[in-house]
Amino acid sequence: MPVRKRLVYYGAQDYYRNSYGTPIGNQKVGVYLEIRNGKADHLGLPLPKGKVRVYKADASGSQEFVGEDWIDHTPEDERVKIKMGNAFDLVGERTQKDWRRIADRVWEVEWEIVLRNHKKLGQIVTVIEPVPGDWQVLSSTHPCEKSDRHTLTWELAVPREGVAKLVYRLRTRY
Repeated sequence: MPVRKRLVYYGAQDYYRNSYGTPIGNQKVGVYLEIRNGKADHLGLPLPKGKVRVYKADASGSQEFVGEDWIDHTPEDERVKIKMGNAFDLVGERTQKDWRRIADRVWEVEWEIVLRNHKKLGQIVTVIEPVPGDWQVLSSTHPCEKSDRHTLTWELAVPREGVAKLVYRLRTRY
């Protein structure tokens, strides 16, 4: 069956401060598999809620367990998203570079996201950033998409054994 592998970096998911008040910026890049539950994809049956285990053929052709996740009840012709875990050879770092008050209840903030790839192949990583309040993008080093009212999304190409850097600036009103 056709499977789409996605690498996703949720920018603010684990952004918190340690006991010394220092922001923790290194975060994991999630590995997801997406499958369409359709007849054309050799499925097409209602899938019950439960555990899904994923196996992959190794060099000798034997099946090797690579991960598992829980799915919800999934009707025919819907997508199933399986989180396989976190990539150990892709690292993301999110740093707030600027924060200033422009007017009453109006702020500008600048974020820098650095993705480091330790793999032998280049990777495409989806960066998902939450954006609170009423906002507009003032600048961005890469094209972005407004996924919904409070979410920005980028697709970043990270070169093999290399680094990709995203810097963007927002104006927000609360």
